Order: sequence, then C-alpha cells, then structure tokens
Amino acid sequence: MSGEFVISLAEQGIFTVLLVTGPLLILALVVGLLVSIFQATTQIQEQTLAFIPKIVAVLLGLIFFGPWMLARMVEFAANIFQNLNQYIG
Repeated sequence: MSGEFVISLAEQGIFTVLLVTGPLLILALVVGLLVSIFQATTQIQEQTLAFIPKIVAVLLGLIFFGPWMLARMVEFAANIFQNLNQYIG
C-alpha cells in the first residue's frame, strides 16, 4: 500500500464525511442566523431561544436527509469492504 493510495483513501473518507454532514450543518447555520436576527431585532436575549430551534431543525433535517445520508455512508463502507484485499495486500 503506497502513500498515494492512503492519501486517496483518506481523501474519499473526508469527502464522504463533508458530504454527509454538510446539509445538517448548513441547516443549523441558517436557523442560527435567523434566530440571531430575531433576537437582535426584538432584543430578547434568552439563551434557550438560540438552541431549541437549531435542535428541532437538525432533527427535522435528519428525518428528511437521513435516508440519503445513510445511503452515502453505506456506499462508502461497501466500497471499503469490496476492496479490502487491496488494502491488506
């Protein structure tokens, strides 16, 4: 197993992680920004107001994006297991 092969495998793993977590992180970012704008305009500085909508949005995002995320992770794991002989030998 050469250095390029290990780097390529790590690159595929990092790309898969970014692809799977990206939608939820963007969703949490957008909801957090909207809550911050709401708090700034109404001058309500309640700490729980910042976290509860983000948690709800991420849970709804998991329900919506969950099957797609699981398919991407299973595809990556299946690719690893199918090519296991290349990694060992």
